[in-house]
Amino acid sequence: MRRKVPLLSLGILAALFLLSFLGPFFYTQDPYTFHKDLILHAPDWAHPMGTDRLGRDLLARVMEGGRASLLIGVGSAVIASLIGLVMGVTAGYFRGWWDKGFVFIVDLFLTFPTFFLLLTLVSYIPASSLILIIVISITGWMGTARLIRSESYRIASQPFVKVLRLARVPTRTIIFKYFLPLLAPIFYVSFTFGVSGAILAESGLSYLGLGITPPDMSWGSILSDGKAVMEIAWWVSFFPGLMIFLVTFSLIQISDWLQDRANQRERIGN
Repeated sequence: MRRKVPLLSLGILAALFLLSFLGPFFYTQDPYTFHKDLILHAPDWAHPMGTDRLGRDLLARVMEGGRASLLIGVGSAVIASLIGLVMGVTAGYFRGWWDKGFVFIVDLFLTFPTFFLLLTLVSYIPASSLILIIVISITGWMGTARLIRSESYRIASQPFVKVLRLARVPTRTIIFKYFLPLLAPIFYVSFTFGVSGAILAESGLSYLGLGITPPDMSWGSILSDGKAVMEIAWWVSFFPGLMIFLVTFSLIQISDWLQDRANQRERIGN
């Protein structure tokens, strides 16, 4: 059965991006201003998401933190997916010692669980959005690379690729004209999973105090700030947690749809 286009998930993602990047132009509360008379103020019309334990407007902070979380998620996924694409195609197409080197590097990275490797790296590097993008990318490319390598093996074994090689078609032409279009579905699926995984990784690090540090903020750091007052002010942790859930849920739905489309094309091709 063909899966329908996840319009709801696409709409949620679009709404969250608009809220984070365009919302501050319309909702002009300052996310950094303290209000001593509004400490842990419950949500109302003036402050739709309430305030935190320093009286700062939570909606303004969620919008400000959303920009950091989404930029880290998308930036990390782009870099990790491109690294995985290059590594996977190189290993699957050229094979030989390229493939042996690939297996060695992947095994080396997988010696430690990814999140603990991430924790180790950020423990010695002052965290910022750029640093987190680089660190999450370095620790998050292996899954994409293994999928790309496996599919590249299959494509390289196809008769038309052997004919192209015999005809001495340049390697660059074979890869860019024939390999990459066939690898695109896997790349897109890995990218969408990578965005959600990077946002969750950043949120986990910020929750542990190793991610974005004040005065900067992200959804994870805002969520962490609310854990001390969760029993008396549920909204401080609820709303940033809801944002993380909505992004992750929407991206998983889109990934499932892309994977379903890729499987259908493969069945038709066979």
